[in-house]
Parts: sequence; C-alpha cells; structure tokens
Amino acid sequence: MIARSLFFIFVYLPFLVVVLPLQFLVIWLNLPFWHFFPRIFHRLGCVFVGLRVKVIGVPEVGRPTLLVSNHISWTDIVSIGSAADVTYVAKSEIRDWFFVGFMAAMQKTLYVDRKRRGDTHRASREMGARLAGGGAVLVFAEGQSDTGAHVLPFRSALIGAAQHAMIEAGAKDVVIQPVTIAYTRLQGLPVSRTDHSLIRWAKSRSFAQNVREILSGGIREVTVAFGTPMPLAEGADRKVVTKAAENEVRKMLVALNRGLPLPPVAGVATPPSIEGQSATVSG
Repeated sequence: MIARSLFFIFVYLPFLVVVLPLQFLVIWLNLPFWHFFPRIFHRLGCVFVGLRVKVIGVPEVGRPTLLVSNHISWTDIVSIGSAADVTYVAKSEIRDWFFVGFMAAMQKTLYVDRKRRGDTHRASREMGARLAGGGAVLVFAEGQSDTGAHVLPFRSALIGAAQHAMIEAGAKDVVIQPVTIAYTRLQGLPVSRTDHSLIRWAKSRSFAQNVREILSGGIREVTVAFGTPMPLAEGADRKVVTKAAENEVRKMLVALNRGLPLPPVAGVATPPSIEGQSATVSG
C-alpha cells in the first residue's frame, strides 16, 4: 500500500496534472490521436491498482469494430484499456460520479440510461456514428458485472440496435469481436471461488469500499483475450451473432479459470512475447 501511495503521488498524479488539460484539448479539437493518453493512463493505472495484465490475441484495427466482453469489476476497464484503444458504453449514472465521470468523458465514453427504454436507440446511434468513423466500441454484453466464475447470457438488444444504427451512419465492413477477461491469480496463487469476492464489485459494497479493498489487496493477474472477429452485416441475425460471441467468451473463460489449453482463435495473430503466446503489461 505504501509503494502504491508513493507511485500515485510521484508518478500518477503528476501525469494526470500534465495530461488532463492536453487530453481535454485533443477531444475539443476532435483530433484523431485522442486515444494516445488514455492508453498510458490505463497502463499506469494497472501499476497503481496492482494489476498484471496478460494479453492473448490482438484487438481488431483498421475497420469499425464492436467488441463484446464479459464483466467482473471496474478494473476490467483499466485492464482492457491498457491493451486496446476503445470507447466504452457505460450506464448513465457513471457520468455523475465524482472524478470517474470526468475521466470517462476524457475517453469519449457513451452512456445508456437503463431506466429509459428509448435511450438505447439514442445510444445506438452514437455507437453507429463512432463505428462509421472507424472507431472501436466496447460493450459489456452481460449488462451487469458477475463473479468471474461463469458468463451470464449476452444481451442482443444493444448489439441489434447498433447494427441498424451503423448502417444508417454509413459504417461498412463492421466486425464484432469477443473479448474475455479473467482474473486468474491473486498474490501468485490461483484464484479460488472465495477469492472472486475480493475481485468483483459486489452490489452490497459501495464503489469507495471496493476501491479501498482493491488498493489494499494483493497483486491480481488478469488475462484479456481477444477472440475471433465476426462480420456484423446488415442482414445478420443479431441473436445468432450475439450467441456465437457469448459462447466463445464462455469457452475462453472456462479454459483460463481452470488453467486448461485455450480453444483455437481463428483469424487472430498473437503478438510475440517471452512466452510466445501473449504480451504482458505489468502492474
């Protein structure tokens, strides 16, 4: 905890003081390299909160991509953000959270008000516009966080709405890419079912309580696995595409949690590393 406090005071905080005004200017001017500073922010964030991120596969680049992922903790955002240049889709309440809402705005986060049925269509139009511009948007497709021991059914509604919106916005050659996030080790030991409660954000605890627990806890090893990109065409059945992505995430999560050989990921080149299978961001 002392080491993390010193890191925050002498590294993280000075970085924020210098970079936040620059990032605000980059977004205001709508410059194309807006994701440069957020990637560094997330990588430093991994160090601060004690995450060691192992990356398998690569995020799709060069064409509009809708990424769909399972969701365990708010640290998922930091972990994935350290490995990919993405815009997140989040619940509207986050926009009003102290500091968190401002930082989310600095990464062009899109918001959905779950209490308003028609807001999904508005959010989907924004997603479509972002995809049409060649960007990557990530949706936590379960609609809520879970324990990390299994995958909840993916919701196809937002994916379907985004499918129509991207066509209206003129997005072409859009792909949907499954992303699996798994917390595999805690303080060097395999994560047990009991340990999942130390990682996930339980609804019974406030955000502040969860932050304190994570900052005072041990080093967490997390794997971010980018799966097989699938075409998201105009006439594609959104439920079939969503189910296929859900199945791939579930298979990958089971393998990672159990330490089993990973299922093949077609069409994804894996960056070189010391292990020959993944790249690692240490925290």
